[in-house]
Amino acid sequence: MTPSTIDLFILTFNCAKNLINVAVWAAHLKAALSAQGVGKGNGNTLPDVVVFSLQEVAPLAYSFIGPYFLNTYYARYGEALNLAAGQLLEEADEYGTSSDGASGDPYKLIRAKNVGMTAILLFARDPSKIQQIEEAECGFGAADMGNKGAVGLRVTWSDVVDGNDNAITTTTEQAKTTELTFVATHLAAMEWNLNKRNVNWRSIVSDLTFANPRSVLPAGKFPSESRAARSTPDRSGAGDTAPVARTRDSSSADADDHTDLAYGNGDGDSDAQPLLDNPRPNASHESTLQQISIFKPTSHLFLAGDLNYRIDTTTPPPLATYPSFDASSGNHFSHFLPRDQLTQEREAGRTMHGLSEAPITFGPTYKYDVHPVKGEAVNEEAVKRGDKVNGVPEVPWRFASHRWPGWCDRVLYLDVPPWVTTTTELEQQPEAEREKVKVEVEVYDSLPVVETSDHRPVFFRAKVPVLGEEAMRLPLVSEGESEREVEEEWKRDPRVSMPVAVDVHAWERRAAARRKEVVVGWTAFIWSTKEGALVLATLLVMGVGTWWLLRDW
Repeated sequence: MTPSTIDLFILTFNCAKNLINVAVWAAHLKAALSAQGVGKGNGNTLPDVVVFSLQEVAPLAYSFIGPYFLNTYYARYGEALNLAAGQLLEEADEYGTSSDGASGDPYKLIRAKNVGMTAILLFARDPSKIQQIEEAECGFGAADMGNKGAVGLRVTWSDVVDGNDNAITTTTEQAKTTELTFVATHLAAMEWNLNKRNVNWRSIVSDLTFANPRSVLPAGKFPSESRAARSTPDRSGAGDTAPVARTRDSSSADADDHTDLAYGNGDGDSDAQPLLDNPRPNASHESTLQQISIFKPTSHLFLAGDLNYRIDTTTPPPLATYPSFDASSGNHFSHFLPRDQLTQEREAGRTMHGLSEAPITFGPTYKYDVHPVKGEAVNEEAVKRGDKVNGVPEVPWRFASHRWPGWCDRVLYLDVPPWVTTTTELEQQPEAEREKVKVEVEVYDSLPVVETSDHRPVFFRAKVPVLGEEAMRLPLVSEGESEREVEEEWKRDPRVSMPVAVDVHAWERRAAARRKEVVVGWTAFIWSTKEGALVLATLLVMGVGTWWLLRDW
């Protein structure tokens, strides 16, 4: 039989450092949760897991100081989600279509994690099914700080049965588990920073690890810190070609170069200085490092964020033609989509290696000028009529004239490995059943324009097969089979050969960057926030008062 599935919902949104309107977001989330798209649709069935990828979640001062100041921002997303989910459950109960008898909030916040201004929130309908959580973070902003960066969560999902669920397993069948890796990220901005965005991706592959490499490598195999200090990673740009990934039939010279990458700066620069005097690691050490990377072979992977890929490398000229949402127009947004940098770079093998994306049927998600001068809004007539979207008054908008509209906000995923259907568990199944073992995307769309941001949120819903380590693990080549013949398709998979190897010094660099963030955060807090102004005023009053009391002593 085919494996059970997880109903997964992911949303990415650039918050523009603003608090959201809970009622407005609840209305839009309700529509998104009940959307029926390219799959069968879900009606009033709520997803098992909800992930929010949030960029510019709060002002820099709050983001750099830490979670205490971010909880207010996080809470509103949880309130909106539970309000929307609760309304759907009430409607389902009214029509007798709900099988959920639970009370209280439909979703529980399992984990909230940020790196600088980028955050990830993980919610679950049944927290008991989340058995293990790991975290990862990396910054690639100024001085490796988190004004731009990536944050990850890796969870182990179990299809165990609780009192509210229909039976998924029998008494004779062991509950199955699968790993899910989620990455929220915000890449470099500006049209001309295409190569820098590619380098940001390489930093995610090399630096975003779910454990400290020092803790997983054998003693004596970790490079000396004094040697590492001689070389500083170059994260200022990227070449026109992807770094060469070692395959199983690579020459020994290629293998040595790849090993240097694993213990070097992780950027794939051919002129990077090796960081080691001690012996290079063997294949088992490289495999160990891959286990803590985003490309862990036995884990599903989902990446969402403001990836910032545009449709041009320069700003638009005066009187440029912008995309239209009118399907009959010659300037309909679908005619601009072939210029999308992310699709071009991904297909050329320069970014997002191995990741897939559902077809884009929605318009550009950036950059919106909200509430423009009267008479300049694209949807002015609809606003005058009082039209509503999801029960919320339509927000007047136009595209900003100094930026090309683009599909900056995206959700990508690593599909089930091609070798899964050859495992013992599935190879006896009919071909039609084996073909169903994949990430089945049901909806990929954007939410309406909101007043608080120049981005539109993008959401993704899919059924993810529950596949254990045994099913996901790369099988050994059988005796008598040709390795080249069996694995020609497989060795292009990043779970077989990573496009950029793990940088074992990433955790030390991140710790140093975090110390800088605290200093920058508190400095910005004192000089740029109302709370900081109050602190300064209090200190000033105390200082003047102390001077006045002591002046005659």
